Amino acid sequence: MSAKLNGAAILDDVTAFLRWYSVYPSEHCAPTYALWLAHTHAVTSFYVSPRIIFSSPEPGSGKTRDLELGSLFAHNPRLTISATTAALYRRIAQALDDDDLPPTIFFDEVDAIFGRHNKTPQVEDLRALLNSGYKRGATVDRCEGDSKKMRVREFPVYAPVALAGLAGNMPATITTRSITINKRKRAPGEVVHPYRERDAEIDAKPIRDDLATWVRSMAAKLADARPAMPRGVEDRPAEVWEALLAIADQAGGHWPDTARAGCRHFVLESEPDESSLGVQLLADCRTVFNGRDRVASEELIVALRRMDEAPWSDLNGKLIDVRTLSRFLKPYGIRSRDIRHPDGRVTKGYYAAGKAGFSDAWERYLTN
Repeated sequence: MSAKLNGAAILDDVTAFLRWYSVYPSEHCAPTYALWLAHTHAVTSFYVSPRIIFSSPEPGSGKTRDLELGSLFAHNPRLTISATTAALYRRIAQALDDDDLPPTIFFDEVDAIFGRHNKTPQVEDLRALLNSGYKRGATVDRCEGDSKKMRVREFPVYAPVALAGLAGNMPATITTRSITINKRKRAPGEVVHPYRERDAEIDAKPIRDDLATWVRSMAAKLADARPAMPRGVEDRPAEVWEALLAIADQAGGHWPDTARAGCRHFVLESEPDESSLGVQLLADCRTVFNGRDRVASEELIVALRRMDEAPWSDLNGKLIDVRTLSRFLKPYGIRSRDIRHPDGRVTKGYYAAGKAGFSDAWERYLTN
């Protein structure tokens, strides 16, 4: 391979370009994004295409700029806001008509779509598409034509997707398939180069062309790769990181170590953006139990409502009650039972251990 197409040098150039225009919260973010952008040029070589999310607690943290920067290096980039499910799967199909790879979707302001209380069928349909399109070969069936000549068409939905939005509104089914970079507003001493799109496009083009050529030349090797994961990274997180580590191994130099350091950072060292309500409820119930073997339902409800930073006093404008508590806990195999108090009274409540108790769910879903 010529020096110009040295993979490590090309990835270094992409990383430096990203850092020239954007400030990231840790040293692991820009190299991870560079690897993610590289994988878009050989995405069909991988079993999954991990999503990458740019999240922040407030606007003005550079999330949109990161999508714009990524579009300069990704394969066939398509920037969008508030796209419908139909528009996305048709866009992917149209791109595949002209190319052997799907487009790269850069989806901005997704917090406006996946709000906590926004559970419309259209939103759920979009969420399902983003989830299923994470795996190679995924399709959706849609009817085409008028009523007399109706036929079912299978639309491919496998494609790389980058998303940006305010923290707290992304469905857990998407975040578990993603690498999340939690952006922050720049501090007074953090300076980036002024971004002028036309100039940035000119500067990025030769790097992008080299990146595309280099990655495509390794497509067969990447398809056969089974990169070693850092200790403790397994199951879904290992699936998410496989493509990026495979590319890093082919690049050589410092990249195998840099990529695995990033993997450990995002998987093992970072706190999740936001637990699902179910997992948060398990954790809060464990706090209420505080080592006891049983707690009455009414006592548990009162204690949950009194937790200042928990959502249990405002669930869509309502207080958590016995029925809601039961509904949340049922999927985890936890059910109320008769409990006997020291004074002889018998009421409904929950046990820590035993059948239908909390212990099994605590062990499975809470990491500490």
